Amino acid sequence: MAFVGATFYAFEIPNYFDWIVKKTKDLKGARAVLSKTGLAIAYFNPLWVARHLLFIKLFSAQFNAIGFNLIQIAFWSFLVNIPISFLANYLIQNRFKLKWRFLGSAIYSAIMAIYYALGETIFS
Repeated sequence: MAFVGATFYAFEIPNYFDWIVKKTKDLKGARAVLSKTGLAIAYFNPLWVARHLLFIKLFSAQFNAIGFNLIQIAFWSFLVNIPISFLANYLIQNRFKLKWRFLGSAIYSAIMAIYYALGETIFS
């Protein structure tokens, strides 16, 4: 997972955060805040969570545990987490300078990786 985080995610997430800045540059006030937060939440959607769970299964050599159930677990994990995700993404997108957003997101994602792994137990 550290390899995926240091390569794939390290390329993908900062580019998406740059895109959010470009997409919302003309917005002001609450509209800008909600748009940035909403776009970040939209990125870390149930399919992203399912992909993350897939990586966990692959790197744990639990190939027989890979199936449609990961999407179901990801959906419920995402849905239940929306209030926390909203707060975290609000802070990351609106209070962190762009150069610190990936680090803030990485720290939040590390915490969430534990939650997503537990989501299999909680939401199965």
